[in-house]
Amino acid sequence: MPAAKIYYDSDADLGLLKDRKIVFLGFGNQGAAQAQNLRDSGIPNDDILVANRDDSYAVDAKSRGFHVEHDFSKAAAVADVLFLLIPDQVQPRVFNQQVAPLLKGTATIVIASGYNVFYKLLNFQATQDVVMVAPRMIGSSVRSLYEKQKGFPCFVSVEQDGTGGGLPVALALSRAIGATRAGAIASSAREETAMDLFAGRPSIKSIVTKFLTRSANRTRTVAQYHHAFQVSSCTGILGASLTLVNSREAFSVLKEAGCSDEALCYEMWMSKEPAEIFERAAEEGFIQQFGQLSGALALDGKEAREHFKHILYNRVLNGEFCKEFSKIEADLEKEGPENPLNELYRKSEESELGQAEKRVRARLAGLLE
Repeated sequence: MPAAKIYYDSDADLGLLKDRKIVFLGFGNQGAAQAQNLRDSGIPNDDILVANRDDSYAVDAKSRGFHVEHDFSKAAAVADVLFLLIPDQVQPRVFNQQVAPLLKGTATIVIASGYNVFYKLLNFQATQDVVMVAPRMIGSSVRSLYEKQKGFPCFVSVEQDGTGGGLPVALALSRAIGATRAGAIASSAREETAMDLFAGRPSIKSIVTKFLTRSANRTRTVAQYHHAFQVSSCTGILGASLTLVNSREAFSVLKEAGCSDEALCYEMWMSKEPAEIFERAAEEGFIQQFGQLSGALALDGKEAREHFKHILYNRVLNGEFCKEFSKIEADLEKEGPENPLNELYRKSEESELGQAEKRVRARLAGLLE
């Protein structure tokens, strides 16, 4: 599969946004960050309108100096560009009933999640543009990185080009929120949905955070370990090996489905979203989301528990791992292929996942600074 196209500031013309009324439907995590970035990129405050129900988010928008409209239909009627940033599950009802009937025939609808577009749950006019500008980071990071004059990983695509000018506007919007500073990755609603839902079902995120922990806890209970150590010690050999295996296999399956190396590397780990999930898990407990729960609970865990028990009893508790490691300790000080760790690094770098990551890091070095 050819490498994904990467768009930079030089590819985008902010002048295309001149005199366009830009409406943000939703002022939550992403809406607040993107609206502020847009304004700081030179879009006049009077050209920005926040459409939000009368709640704390609306109060926040007003406190930041934005114009706020609580009637979504009225906001839709004046929109040249509409950022659709309310939760996926309510988008079809709100958009189709309150927004779509009043939108201009030449309006540009901007999505940050491919779900409702890929499954054709939203009603668009054939003359309208539908584009995706999808940051792969939480809103607070989108804002803080912009303020630091840095870029952030972002997917961009044109899902419907009703006016024939969808891509230039999508790139202008991407630049306005700061996404093209270090490179915005060409993607699609199909690709974003596949990766997002796959990651939310029994792959790296759900297995590692739920299935792995549940099975590991049962294994340690058999070993009569004190409960206080169950969660805190479920990483190490067991957690790292399963994380790597699931990352590798999930990467392979998604690449076979047509996802690009660039999109996969950022969606699965370079965006640091898995780290954010574990950080939230440490503070709040494991994330309770439909995809993660339904995917993880569909697996009975028997095979994983047997594998965990093998590692615990036949590798760790009986001293086999210690013996094996002791035999190579001296070699770990050596240079080159005589060092067994270097040989493992080499094999890892030669894998499909390793080669893809190397290419992506070389192309998008600016996002990793």
